[in-house]
Amino acid sequence: MRIGVLALQGDFAEHLAALARLGVATREVRLPADLDGLDGLIIPGGESTTIGKLAVDFGLIEPLQAFGREKSIWGTCAGAIFLSKDARRQQPLLGLMDITVERNAFGRQVQSFEADLHIPALKEVDPSDAPLHVVFIRAPLIEQVSGDAEVLCALADGRIVAAKQGHLLATSFHPEISGDDRFHKYFLRLAEPA
Repeated sequence: MRIGVLALQGDFAEHLAALARLGVATREVRLPADLDGLDGLIIPGGESTTIGKLAVDFGLIEPLQAFGREKSIWGTCAGAIFLSKDARRQQPLLGLMDITVERNAFGRQVQSFEADLHIPALKEVDPSDAPLHVVFIRAPLIEQVSGDAEVLCALADGRIVAAKQGHLLATSFHPEISGDDRFHKYFLRLAEPA
């Protein structure tokens, strides 16, 4: 298995490190040809408008859309915004997931926070069902899911912070920062070739 990490901007190095801990072959993706031979792709956190503009500049929008129709993509934070069909503003989006996101819904950088989340889907990779410690940094909120998208996790107040649609994942938080690789393991199961 080989997983790519979109390396245009943002915290792609942390995802590469998490995948290395799991013994997974990786590739930094910057150009359309870099998608060849990948089983899945992670779009990291960063700045969604910058990621979108660079994806346009490097001719990546259509190749990423085609890739996501066939193979697994996981967007974290800004990556979740980039995967969405609606970010409530004009910016380049892949439009692959039936989710609406609100950028910076939890406030500015100084309002970043950490939380322990119970994510039932992670039982597939860890039967202990222990909470996952995650970090929210200028995080988006998944305002709504539609179509066949489903909620994977919400905060205690009901705000959605993780969703899945077939082989696509979106998380508002950054599991790559905590050192707990269970969400990466979960994504790898989605990305396994049929």
